[in-house]
Amino acid sequence: MSTVSASVARQSLPTQLDRVEAGEEVAITRHGRVVAVLVRPDVLASRRASAAWSQADRIGELIDRARHEPLRPPILDQDRADELVANIDAARSR
Repeated sequence: MSTVSASVARQSLPTQLDRVEAGEEVAITRHGRVVAVLVRPDVLASRRASAAWSQADRIGELIDRARHEPLRPPILDQDRADELVANIDAARSR
């Protein structure tokens, strides 16, 4: 990946676009920090699709793991749930 400053990129945009079209990636810096990268749309789409598939695989693994884990006991017992419902009913009737 080649790197150019923002001022050089501004002055030579057609040249930078030709480089990107040829398959190169161009990093644009401002004050020495990379603030943007010029990349072809098909490359960007491919990277996004790859990231989406990776995330889908991760979610699938979480679902598989959850299928094999035992359910946790309820946090509330019946008495506490009844108490909360009664409090809500009382607050609504005020």
